[in-house]
Amino acid sequence: MSDDKVQTLKVKRSSRLSGFYRQTPESRRTRLVESRWLAPEEAEACAGLGGFDEACADAMVENVIGLHGLPLGVALNFVVNAQDRLLPMAVEEPSIIAAASYAARLCAEGGGFSVSWDEPITTAQVQLLEVPSLTAAETVLRTRAPELLAEANACMGAMCARGGGARELEVRVLDATTLVVHVHVDTRDAMGANLVNGLAERMAPRLAALTGGRVGLKILTNLADRRKVYVRTTVPASALASEGFPDGTAVRDAILEAQLFAEMDPYRAVTHNKGVMNGVDAVLVACGNDWRAVEAGAHAYAARSGVYRPLTSWKQGPAGELVGLLEMPLATSTVGGAARSHPGVQRALKLARVTSAVDLAGVAAAAGLATNLAALKALSTEGIQKGHMALHARRVAAEAGAQGELVEIVAERLARERVYRPERAREILAEEAGRKGTVR
Repeated sequence: MSDDKVQTLKVKRSSRLSGFYRQTPESRRTRLVESRWLAPEEAEACAGLGGFDEACADAMVENVIGLHGLPLGVALNFVVNAQDRLLPMAVEEPSIIAAASYAARLCAEGGGFSVSWDEPITTAQVQLLEVPSLTAAETVLRTRAPELLAEANACMGAMCARGGGARELEVRVLDATTLVVHVHVDTRDAMGANLVNGLAERMAPRLAALTGGRVGLKILTNLADRRKVYVRTTVPASALASEGFPDGTAVRDAILEAQLFAEMDPYRAVTHNKGVMNGVDAVLVACGNDWRAVEAGAHAYAARSGVYRPLTSWKQGPAGELVGLLEMPLATSTVGGAARSHPGVQRALKLARVTSAVDLAGVAAAAGLATNLAALKALSTEGIQKGHMALHARRVAAEAGAQGELVEIVAERLARERVYRPERAREILAEEAGRKGTVR
């Protein structure tokens, strides 16, 4: 083993990077190198477009005319299954990364996030219409299921060689003459859309011949309820105390009341779940995954009882602690697609130390539980706007023309005055620039 590798093994990477938010982007990249989260060349590549150019973009989507960027940040303080993790997040909305980092620090006081997951199953659907006898069709399909699964696996030798493959055939009746056949496929580290869609198209004629039905649609479902992730966290009540709210148990109780509100009212539950997806989506976008599919599946899963309900559950534990749970379908990929063609995605996956598709699902879900907790705590105490607008002030300051350290100075004054108008930002900027003798 080389000396560099031995030295790396001796260094415990910490997700606690004190004062990180106060530094410049360049200084933050230096910290990541010093903490051995990134190699120097990887940190340097994070600046600007990081190797993503029009040629890459033109190969990814149609009618490319240029590039459109999003801020890439890292959420700190995450401990997932007893390992420190930094979570890359690509998002345009201020406060999401800060909220995730803050809530992760609270959760770390109780041991962090415990994550588990189902096998990575992606499901093909084949719709069969005008079936003459549903009973006979169901019988023949169930009887021939082993044979049909073997035929499916013969179509995807490479996936089977990686340990994946067709696992189960399921028959569902939709109405008096319509049924749908599900083929559940373990797609390993792939999300598996292209593979499963191709499989559905190949199997459809055979299924129609066995049932006497007419082939309808043949495509995957994005309700990946065979591919769920489960996250649990514990926050000591004492950790919830903050300035103006010295009683952590009162904050805990207010969070529990907010949880009950979401359970009782779908209008509130939608916004509650949006708070979950703030964290999930930001990680998925940074890691080049199909966040739209995950969103659709998550909201469908939230409504599986016939009433739209929250994806998370917050309860009081036996010692008075706050216990949070999240269960949701989350199909992810670490191979193919953007992971293969987008250099920024490749670096994000490495920064997160992602080892597999299910591992990526786990850290994304941990981010979702964290942003949900942060939102509930803010709503239950000082209100959501205080922290959000304080971060929004930085954007207003920059829009007014502030640069460098003046961004923070102007933003701090805007937040202190609780005035976020661009004209006021320009006035403050002129005052501060004059005080520093800076020409703008």
